[in-house]
Amino acid sequence: METSALNTVHFETLGCKLNQVESEGIAKSFSDLSFCVDFEPMTAASDERADVVLCVVNTCTVTAKAEQKARRIIRLLLKKCPRSLVIVTGCYAQVSADEIKSIDSRVFVLGGQKKSALSKIPALVSDISEKEKISSILKGFFDDLEKNPDGKILEPFALSTSSFFNHSRASLKIQDGCNARCTYCKIQIARGSSVSLLANEAISRLRSLEKAGYAEAVITTVNISQYHSFVKNADGTKIPVNFTDLLKMMLESTEKISIRISSLYPEIVDERFAKIAENPRVRPHFHISVQSGSDAILEKMKRPYRIDAVKNAVSLLKKAKGDPFLACDIIAGFPGETDADFDLTMKMLEECGFTFVHAFPFSARPGTEAFSMRPCVPSNVAKNRVERLEEFSARQKKSYIERFVGKEIEAVAESWHRAKVYRDRVIVHAVTENFLHCQILLKNGERVPEAGKTVRVKIERPLLLSEKTGESDTKAVLL
Repeated sequence: METSALNTVHFETLGCKLNQVESEGIAKSFSDLSFCVDFEPMTAASDERADVVLCVVNTCTVTAKAEQKARRIIRLLLKKCPRSLVIVTGCYAQVSADEIKSIDSRVFVLGGQKKSALSKIPALVSDISEKEKISSILKGFFDDLEKNPDGKILEPFALSTSSFFNHSRASLKIQDGCNARCTYCKIQIARGSSVSLLANEAISRLRSLEKAGYAEAVITTVNISQYHSFVKNADGTKIPVNFTDLLKMMLESTEKISIRISSLYPEIVDERFAKIAENPRVRPHFHISVQSGSDAILEKMKRPYRIDAVKNAVSLLKKAKGDPFLACDIIAGFPGETDADFDLTMKMLEECGFTFVHAFPFSARPGTEAFSMRPCVPSNVAKNRVERLEEFSARQKKSYIERFVGKEIEAVAESWHRAKVYRDRVIVHAVTENFLHCQILLKNGERVPEAGKTVRVKIERPLLLSEKTGESDTKAVLL
């Protein structure tokens, strides 16, 4: 492509790790045709960007706040990138396309179930610099996609990539969609039914990441318990493969790449899974989808497990990995949640010893069963419960970090673009095997570690600046 003034594609990604890896795949398709790719978040203080030809916003619909944030970002991009068109995709785009289109005529919407089609856009606009012509091409392209009668996911794993612009650790998507009908969740509506990447293909892609030099791959899914594939015997018969089977095959088919599991459902953690997870190449970091510590609330949520399953999963993971980083999701203020129900949640968190809690207030999502459930929990009560969860989480994380002070841990160095200069010395970042985000002050003349590669660090002390700010939570030294 002949470079023109309009040559940059800007990306904004909200929500889950699955969205993040899909944005990386879309970005790769633009980069392959010589577009500049920009992931630096746009803010109100950002300068106007006249060189941006397209903005891609990959959205989330888990909460009303996530949708509100998406609308704010879209309006900001329209202002800061006056010569750009804005393409909105993802889960919010899937369920509320008309609402998003009404924001501005420069906004184009492609539902999340068809987002893989975005990889075809670079070839359509690579030789065009006029916004009006690009707008006409996009309108025709999206109109054709709208005529697709089945509306199902198009090539759900087409956005796989072995190179990453905004992440130093690789990600591998192996499952999409969900067959569950949790009463509060809109994801099944947004992403459709569960689909799984063929086991042999998943292994092949992991090998490619290892060959590309990545020290770690994050396995991403919507619902890991619904991963179902197969492998063929020599006689052609098919052998079913679940995630535990796949994890075993991945470890046997690779030599050194480490595997981090992005999210676990407690029901898949059994003795066999725990035994496989003992492998040192499985990172000692697990994020368990819990949502509540009350069986009564889990039943109202239509979750497929009860608290005993959560406690059993935690026990097995600790037995397998010693002192792993254990995180969980908790919804506070679900309809009908009493003080007693919430006390059960706090008791469960204490008993399990979770390191970190991703806490958020219940958000009534239109189209879900819980939207009309009563009685509603007052917003001030839900807010107070979230604050208690966050206070617990901060204490637990500080305590966890302190247990590792003075210890040497393997980590993955992060990208140079996150580095900062402090008094003529460089501060770089790394993520340890047990998910501590390290801030490392290099000595004068000390070589900056290569992004994505393994380093050894020694933990010095907790900083506790991450999660909300995106900064490091631990101070460490490079060994």
